[in-house]
Amino acid sequence: MTPDSQSFIHTIQTASDDTSEETTTRIPPTPPQQNTPPSLFGVRDVIGPIMIGPSSSHTAGALRIASMTLKLLAAPPASVEFYLYGSFAHTYHGHGTDRALVAGMLGFGADDVRIRDSFAIAQERGLAFEFIPMPDVDTAHPNTVDVHVTDQAGTQTWVRGESIGGGAAQIRSINGVEALLGGQYHSIVIKQKDVKGVLAHIAQKLSDFDVNIATTRLFRERKGDNAYTIMETDDAICHEILTAIGKHPDILSVSLLSSDRSEDTHAPRSAEELAAQGLEPTGFGIDLTAEEATTLFEALDFKSGEELLKFCEQEHLSISDAICRRERCLLASYGLAVDDTKRYLDEALSVMRESVEEALADPRKSMGGLIGGEAQQARDYASQPTSLLGPLLADATTYALAVLETNASMGKIVAAPTAGASGVLPAVLFALQKSHGLSDAQLARGLANAAAIGMLVMRNATVSGAEGGCQAEVGTASAMAASAAVELMGGTPRQCLAAAASALSGLMGLVCDPIGGLVEAPCQKRNATGAANALVAAQMALAGIENLINFDETVWALYAVGRSLPFELRESALGGLAATPTACVLCAKCS
Repeated sequence: MTPDSQSFIHTIQTASDDTSEETTTRIPPTPPQQNTPPSLFGVRDVIGPIMIGPSSSHTAGALRIASMTLKLLAAPPASVEFYLYGSFAHTYHGHGTDRALVAGMLGFGADDVRIRDSFAIAQERGLAFEFIPMPDVDTAHPNTVDVHVTDQAGTQTWVRGESIGGGAAQIRSINGVEALLGGQYHSIVIKQKDVKGVLAHIAQKLSDFDVNIATTRLFRERKGDNAYTIMETDDAICHEILTAIGKHPDILSVSLLSSDRSEDTHAPRSAEELAAQGLEPTGFGIDLTAEEATTLFEALDFKSGEELLKFCEQEHLSISDAICRRERCLLASYGLAVDDTKRYLDEALSVMRESVEEALADPRKSMGGLIGGEAQQARDYASQPTSLLGPLLADATTYALAVLETNASMGKIVAAPTAGASGVLPAVLFALQKSHGLSDAQLARGLANAAAIGMLVMRNATVSGAEGGCQAEVGTASAMAASAAVELMGGTPRQCLAAAASALSGLMGLVCDPIGGLVEAPCQKRNATGAANALVAAQMALAGIENLINFDETVWALYAVGRSLPFELRESALGGLAATPTACVLCAKCS
């Protein structure tokens, strides 16, 4: 037994009249530590972000850290140094982390195709940058970067950020002062002297502008020194509020980080924004006030598969309907009167289809040169008399390979739940559409169903390869696809969860060992395997074959196994296939 595994198993003594025996009691591991409260996870956090590949954690998440840092600056950046730790230090070049960090400092979004050319654009704009890998320095999270910026006014700013999976990120310190900032709310970051009266002044100014405060945190090193107040608000913040707050003599600077949910390219849109573009809301569910939504959300914030199943069976709802009701309440609680979930799912489905078609129509070599053209090969062979697979599985294999080719060439994909696993769900959905004549509207509901499964894994385990291995990425994607397939084929919510559990168990223990630190090999083939695994799991569930271990306990096991994996087998490119002699030669060629 490894030292880490001892945190999951506890041996106790039981005594009878004349004998004693040892029995083993299983203790669930501590849930993952996240800045985003689990109840705030929404459909877009699982089916998304829509982004430029190749890695949600290492590309989109890294970009978000740099983007948040940019918003903290009082003047444009002149130069920046990135100190990379853990998995970032080992794989930053192959994952496009370097390009993404620079792109974030340039203000680009996660789906901006200019990310590929961020180095050249930075040079054109006069932004100097440098990367300093620190692989031997331990940090709390494996995807950690320190961003040291000197702005055009000569002010230096130090920010430590962590990419926590699926494109999400959080700031953990500002200028050496511990902080916690994730971007789910509108956030005001205030640098101040640690004296009496400052907090009261800030709260009063927000009250004057009728802004509701969600959370308030004060971070400081020592009493009386400089400190940071971070206030998260439900309402958008205008420039006048920042000016009013900054007038206090003991406040040194005021910065605004708008909510991810209002800033991201594919964030929920207001009725006015939709109308301006000639779009209809066409959402699922009914209109709610923020107060009504907050009350209803408590009953819809499913903490486990058991809670989700109980609600579905009591209300006679599909999983897709249940999760869309939850999303309606979540959006309304943010004050968004329009539910545009269907629009978003339609858009995600469109990007997924393009990511398949792009690689099949115009095969290209990946950024690292390890893959390219495999999807076309698979499609061509499937038409031969010697093809081993039937049309459904052959198509799913082809489509999964295609999406990973698009991802690895820094094309646009949908992380579902991550970029490294982005091929599994679209492969299964489009293969089912072709074989069973499903409509796009049905596939959109399949996406919603898949989001529910991914959300539960994010809440109770992890979808980050750096934390839980490939079982957390492709394994979760396979579970999402299996559940979606069951619902699309007329299965019950209970069968959906059974399929998801089977899919997770089928890939339990799968390590993350990207050759050369690239999301190319063996990632591409594992996406095809994940799609096949999903279809097998769905077939068994629809046949009524039950599992000995239910969905929630399977998720628990996935997290426990992920924590037991050594660092070398969690996206570091230091173990598994990545450590073989051939891989080391390839790594030297693609670095």
